[in-house]
Amino acid sequence: MEKKGLNEIRKLFLDFFESKGHLVEQSFPLVPLNDKSLLLINSGMAPLKAYFAGTEVPPRKRMATCQKCIRTGDIENVGKTARHATFFEMLGNFSFGDYFKIESLQWGWEFVTKHLEMPIDKLWATIYEDDNDAYDIWVNTIGLSPDRVVRLGKKDNFWEIGVGPCGPCSEIYFDRGEVYGCNDPNCKPGCDCDRYVEFWNHVFTQFDRDEEGNYNPLPNPNIDTGAGLERVACIMQGVDSIFEIDTMKHILHTVCENINKKYNEDSQTDISIRIITDHIRSITFMISDGILPSNEGRGYVLRRLLRRAARHGILLGKADSFLYKVLEAVVAMYGDSYTELKEKKDYIRKVIQVEEERFQETIHVGLEILNGYINDMESNNEKVLKGEYAFKLYDTYGFPIDLTKEILEEKGLIVDEEEFNLEMNKQRERARNARLGEDIEGWKEDIFSSLSKDVKTSFQGYEELVLSSKVLSIVKGNEVVSSATKGDEIVVILEETTFYAESGGQVGDLGYLANEFFKGLVKGTKKGPNNQIHHVVVVEEGTIEIGNIVECQVDKLNRYNTAKNHTATHLLHRVLKEVVGEHVQQAGSLVSPDKLRFDFTHFEGVSKEQLNEIERAINEKILLNLDVEVFEASLKEAQTLGAEALFGEKYGERVRVVKIADESIELCGGTHVGNISEIGIFVITSESGVASGVRRIEAITGIEAYNYLKDQQSTIKHVTEILKTNPSNIISRLEILLNEFKEREREISKLKGQLSLGAVDELLAKVQVINGVSTLVEQVDASSMDDLRKLGDSLKDKLQSGVLLLAAESDDKVNFVAIVTKDIVEKGVHAGNLVKEAASITGGGGGGRPDMAQAGGKNKEKIGDALKTIRDTLNSKL
Repeated sequence: MEKKGLNEIRKLFLDFFESKGHLVEQSFPLVPLNDKSLLLINSGMAPLKAYFAGTEVPPRKRMATCQKCIRTGDIENVGKTARHATFFEMLGNFSFGDYFKIESLQWGWEFVTKHLEMPIDKLWATIYEDDNDAYDIWVNTIGLSPDRVVRLGKKDNFWEIGVGPCGPCSEIYFDRGEVYGCNDPNCKPGCDCDRYVEFWNHVFTQFDRDEEGNYNPLPNPNIDTGAGLERVACIMQGVDSIFEIDTMKHILHTVCENINKKYNEDSQTDISIRIITDHIRSITFMISDGILPSNEGRGYVLRRLLRRAARHGILLGKADSFLYKVLEAVVAMYGDSYTELKEKKDYIRKVIQVEEERFQETIHVGLEILNGYINDMESNNEKVLKGEYAFKLYDTYGFPIDLTKEILEEKGLIVDEEEFNLEMNKQRERARNARLGEDIEGWKEDIFSSLSKDVKTSFQGYEELVLSSKVLSIVKGNEVVSSATKGDEIVVILEETTFYAESGGQVGDLGYLANEFFKGLVKGTKKGPNNQIHHVVVVEEGTIEIGNIVECQVDKLNRYNTAKNHTATHLLHRVLKEVVGEHVQQAGSLVSPDKLRFDFTHFEGVSKEQLNEIERAINEKILLNLDVEVFEASLKEAQTLGAEALFGEKYGERVRVVKIADESIELCGGTHVGNISEIGIFVITSESGVASGVRRIEAITGIEAYNYLKDQQSTIKHVTEILKTNPSNIISRLEILLNEFKEREREISKLKGQLSLGAVDELLAKVQVINGVSTLVEQVDASSMDDLRKLGDSLKDKLQSGVLLLAAESDDKVNFVAIVTKDIVEKGVHAGNLVKEAASITGGGGGGRPDMAQAGGKNKEKIGDALKTIRDTLNSKL
């Protein structure tokens, strides 16, 4: 058996199934599209679920993909075993009501024996115990020896997720040899030992399980196969671990070079190296698909992986950032197959580097908190850190338990690992419960999915805004009805329509449906399953019935203004790349008649100078009077032309291309103006951050932009009247007024400082001495936390040795500041503990260092109680 590289295996697979009439699609993004049941794509069939469920029509009945996948359910085992990984690629061929078992198994056998050249005497098959059809194909059609076909039960060879499509499976296994076996003479696939490796699962989706548990035959059964690319590569390259295949080995060696460690010298070091190797691959692909680090959802998964990898670097002695350098190895191995890695390499590097640096800051905060715990333990003669504290360090601050244990051991302390593990298990249970049933929800049908497949709509609205069409279905609430009358709000599905359905960020059309007996206001247009277009209609006059012919009347002005903003969005996308950088990627958009909103990936605010440059560049392009060309092409032709695909969109074999001369070319199903001069004026109204690493620009065009500029002009005129100047002198006049204001502020601050000095002398008279220690616990006048700290510093300078706790009211809140001089800290008094105790009495919280800390409270009526408690605490401690 000839060794084959991972990239070669992938190409062989896709080329083979293309030769069998399959549409070979590029991997879908890791972010699921229109599927709330999944956080991340975790299997080859996941992006195609709507095709299997029948809610969308596939571009071809035969498809094949190599799908990027992320799974983190077994993250604790990554690095500890040879097979676990968070990122993997799944090879798959799919049939949507076309071919079935015999073709699927025959082609599978042909590929592994003829193209991968796996030895036939090393191959086994398993089938579902009752699937005699599959047995007959393996034995009588393919010719596999009967003793190499193993019948297994429902747990192993039947695929189902609650109600909905399901069916038996047949898996292909590779025999690695007796050396990996359990010495049982009856050992065969299904045994728990490592001898037999399953690498290709063929799922025959032939049943529909109902609520009563009945398995009803599907009229058009499907095929869904999945072969783990890394696992196939292990077999083809004769290695025991995914970390030894060609692509992973290169990344692993790069990791070793960057952390200055050798592989295969220490088992614990090897685990950390493998974790970093796996995680940097996942991180790179996730960022390339538009995911950014955050504290929730898929962004949290990314942050967890990135910080986990960084933590293992720290455990190996790598204190500074390094992951962004290892990225180069991932791109080198996968960049030819996944060109987005090369295109976005600089952007991915920046995201990783920024997050690594943030983690370096965070881990120092964790160290400070851990040191506070250690001080408390030593003060109370405790030897065991509470597990809940260790878990808080891990969960909130990303502080590794191993590092916590190591630091504690240096002080002769330990951590309650049993309680830590209990907290960890609670978190896992919460995550498990949150995910429970999600995948099942994706298969549930609504009323529209249950309609006949003949109920579908042909969109004719690119060229025409008015046409007559037949009413195919009327839905009221969650029920199909035959008619509707005045006052009813319904969804109407037509045979043809000129109404554009909301998609690609563009809002749906508005207008009317009407005939001589009926008039209905179309208040929205949305896409439905099976190529349906849903007209959300309020019946204003008469009655509408299934079978009626109605006239579609799209609101022309609404459509035209929306088209202006959509074309302007394409220009904005292009100019952003020119001004801000090619790493910019669309992260969402809204195109409506009155404005446009464009979200894009970028790690810092767009400067005022850049915004001016973007706005000017777009208006200059508008003045070029360029035609907007719209045409259809094959997906490959469009990609050859350089057309940019929108992130996360699914495309068929034929795509719609929108081209603005040499300025912009994108795949887009939206409506556009014929010439960019029709946009009129382009004005940016705001730029802001909407998530970590995602910025948003809002803009207006046409008459909206004109009205906006007129309002601005009116405002400027009003300001000039108030300032008693002219427009050209507004800035200089404001500068004069602001300088005068700042001068008065300085005078006020100086007076406050003089008053504070007087307050210091008054407060020093209230100092109490407890066992030789000067203490001052008082409420004072201070308008801000900053003023309170300054007052505390002045008192400390005067006292030189002692304890201060000051409280002040500020805007219906309470501020506390505690200061403990170094000599008193050594006696066991901790400023952070003092303010924490005081703040808790007033309904707040806070803390800080042993020598200085601050906190806030909500209930100012409790200040007296808080101060009395602190006085009692100091009396007992001192």
